[in-house]
Amino acid sequence: MKKIKYLMMAAVALMTAVSFTACSDDDNNSSNYEKYQQEVNSMVNGQKRNNKAILLVAFGSTWQQAYDTFDQVVSDYKNEFPGWDIYLSFSSAICINNARAGENVAPKSYYDPEHWLTAIGKAGYEQIVVQSLQVIPGEEYRRVRDTYVKDFMNNRNGDFSTAYMKSLDLNVVVGTPLMAEESDAAALAEVLNKERDIKEAVSEGIVAFMGHGNPEGYDYYGGNIRYLQLEGHLRAINPNYYVGTVDMNETYAEDVLNHINGGTFDIAVGDVTKTMVYTKNTSTKAQLYPLMSIAGDHAHNDMADPDDEESWYSLFNAKGIETTAYETTFTEACLKGYVTGDEYIPALAERAAVRELWMNHTREAIDKLGTEAALSTPTTAPEE
Repeated sequence: MKKIKYLMMAAVALMTAVSFTACSDDDNNSSNYEKYQQEVNSMVNGQKRNNKAILLVAFGSTWQQAYDTFDQVVSDYKNEFPGWDIYLSFSSAICINNARAGENVAPKSYYDPEHWLTAIGKAGYEQIVVQSLQVIPGEEYRRVRDTYVKDFMNNRNGDFSTAYMKSLDLNVVVGTPLMAEESDAAALAEVLNKERDIKEAVSEGIVAFMGHGNPEGYDYYGGNIRYLQLEGHLRAINPNYYVGTVDMNETYAEDVLNHINGGTFDIAVGDVTKTMVYTKNTSTKAQLYPLMSIAGDHAHNDMADPDDEESWYSLFNAKGIETTAYETTFTEACLKGYVTGDEYIPALAERAAVRELWMNHTREAIDKLGTEAALSTPTTAPEE
């Protein structure tokens, strides 16, 4: 949690600093925006091989393990979607800025979806799929779909000709997150339970997944409820499974521990209250896993930090449950510097079977191209 708190303080400091900047700083921001746009334009122009593009959109991170995971996702997409050019963007400005500053490792440049979509449009791509790498259809996914993609389809900055925008009509679609529907939660439960390390851990004791969730109890159009649905499907397989979150009321680590202790709980998710019944679990061992695409700050700090008394690791152990958040035998480790036997936290996108679920969403999105299920562009002049 220490790093998350630090990032929040840094964000507040940044906002405070911005409020006292002079007009010249606006010019600098504009200059940086154009500089980054030119950089992305150059990358797209240099990599363009086809007339179809898939833009992968992740929240982002500043950990090398996460960078290597994203590299693996891109590699899989290139192998599975020949004829498509594959690009990756971060939707988090904080992650982009901190990655560029080299917060944890050597500096690395990532760019937001707006820069990528502008470059993709300027390169004249004829079909575009924007694939969310989010886990649920929550706040971040909605921002990508309803802000970045919508602004692009409306030619917000006037970057493209009317003829080009008309050509994109029904030729752009957004691929949905990992658990877009309850059926996706059921499919993910089946996949996770078949993973060698998870199957072994749940046979020996408790397995608790830590998702992100959306704050303040709000359910962004069916996003948060997916965690409870996933838990339901997992527990139907084995009652040793539990699912909690970092930001969703009534599913924090303390709540998960209460569920382990047994009882009936009414969990409010948006306008829905779901009653969950748990039998007391007498297991004395637990394995923690991140229910996030990558293992970054939340996984290493909120979940696994032994020096933070508020981490899941510390709270579980304080209750007398021998708990670990690391493993030493994960065979699909994305971290390039990983050595067998090292402690490691595997995330969702490091699992080939889970990456396949995301790619299934992309295949479904591609099938929508040219149909009424794809996105439309304005075909008349904007109203005065």
